Amino acid sequence: MRARVFLAMTLAAAALSAQAQSPVSFERILHADSEPHNWLSYSVTPFNQRYSGLTQITPANVKGLQQQWIWQARSLEKFETTPLVVDGVMYTVEAPNNIVALDATTGRPFWTFTHTPAPEARPCCGRVNRGLAILGNTLYMATIDALLIAVDARSGQLLWKTTVANAAERYAMTAPPLIVEDKVIVGVGGGDNPIRGFIAAHDAASGKELWRFYTIPGPGEPGHDTWSGDSWKTGGTGVWNAGAYDPETRLVYFGTGNPAPDWDGSKRLGDNLYSDSVVALDVNTGKLKWHYQFTPHDELDYDSTQVPVLADIQYRGQPRKVMLWANRNGVMYVLDRVTGEFLAGKPYVKANWLDGFDAKGRPNRVKFPSAEGTLIYPHVHGGTNWAPPAFSPRTGLFYVASWENSASTAIAGQFPKAATANNQQTAMGQTNLIPFFNNDTEPFGVVRAYDPQTLNPKWEFRLSDITWGGTLVTASDLVFSGGRDGYFLALDGNTGALLWKASVGGQINAGAMSYSVNGKQYIAIAAGNSLFAYALP
Repeated sequence: MRARVFLAMTLAAAALSAQAQSPVSFERILHADSEPHNWLSYSVTPFNQRYSGLTQITPANVKGLQQQWIWQARSLEKFETTPLVVDGVMYTVEAPNNIVALDATTGRPFWTFTHTPAPEARPCCGRVNRGLAILGNTLYMATIDALLIAVDARSGQLLWKTTVANAAERYAMTAPPLIVEDKVIVGVGGGDNPIRGFIAAHDAASGKELWRFYTIPGPGEPGHDTWSGDSWKTGGTGVWNAGAYDPETRLVYFGTGNPAPDWDGSKRLGDNLYSDSVVALDVNTGKLKWHYQFTPHDELDYDSTQVPVLADIQYRGQPRKVMLWANRNGVMYVLDRVTGEFLAGKPYVKANWLDGFDAKGRPNRVKFPSAEGTLIYPHVHGGTNWAPPAFSPRTGLFYVASWENSASTAIAGQFPKAATANNQQTAMGQTNLIPFFNNDTEPFGVVRAYDPQTLNPKWEFRLSDITWGGTLVTASDLVFSGGRDGYFLALDGNTGALLWKASVGGQINAGAMSYSVNGKQYIAIAAGNSLFAYALP
């Protein structure tokens, strides 16, 4: 028996070596669009456009897509990970924190690295992980017990691990790390609890912390006066989603979460900087260069941890380096990513908590929680949540999966209540399919394409249920998405027409990705407890 196990391990190692992987330099990550057969970071490149340059699968032939393989995770947790692919090897995370290397053409495992989180790990919304990072021959994973772990990508052997924060103090990490040059940059979650959030850069070779930026300013720092009393010490403001990087500005960008306590703003008077914001940090020092706050003094849990998308576009007749952001608060934004200037903001779903902006982009808030309850759009889970959007430099459109017609009844100092009779319709994403009873009073999911110059929708495709899934766009103008009803969809990126769909038997809570091996293009999506790969026959 031992001989057979040894032989199997030897063959798997030999097969992995046979893939002839080249070390993944930062230059490769930065210019991953030049090798579209690979998927080298969470959303392809640090610009987070989630745009695949592959064109083998087209609107004309996508109806012929067939399932190639399924890999079943040994986990009952939500599958929110977008895998990486490097030269024919796929790397994914089995929740909560096991790294698995797979043959990208068959789904056969090469190796598994197992991490058992500490018992005190208590992430707020599932024991999940959204993805890995790679540099050289090293994989990096942030864990729910607030460790940063480095693993050899060829063998699955542990190289080092370092403690980023104390899990016993309710810190956790669920987001994919961001690689910039020789740094691994991570943010800590746990902002629904009395923590003080931060973003930290670690040396990729050793794990040593290089700098730390607290998302709540301390005494003497700009913004400290936006927290009353000592509320800044435990004001939450975690970071639990992917960041972005621009090599021209040498800035890293992260969205921040809600202030704590979530619902009782009376204990933390003021705007509560830098909660519900995007912060732009100098990559070498971690110093704040600019910020924009989407929801000042948040009492509705409108975490601004959506994935920042960087794009170079023509904006009102001028070339602009912008950041596109579909926010949980129901508003879509265009910001200048060099200066942080507010260029535009517009609701992309029904949003009644504001009625416009001042000249500097500060929202004019008109709805507040009350003792009797106030109906506020969108729902506490937002117009969208953490799922990654996409941008196509070909079509110039921004693709977002979101919820429409969702609202909460906000009661002062209390968790917002469902505004509709069927509470299931706005529940957190899970793995299994559930009955849904949409009618005119219930929220529904929708995939829309937006023009960044006007923030007007160009088309929409209505889903039969809400969605916690993201979007992928390809160079052949296909958009892939899916929702809680268990259907994986291909839409025409120019018109929104449904071109293909497949049942995956579980909720889709992840963003799709694409890669190719030996000239064959694949589309992969996590759903339920499994990872699915599709290709043309």
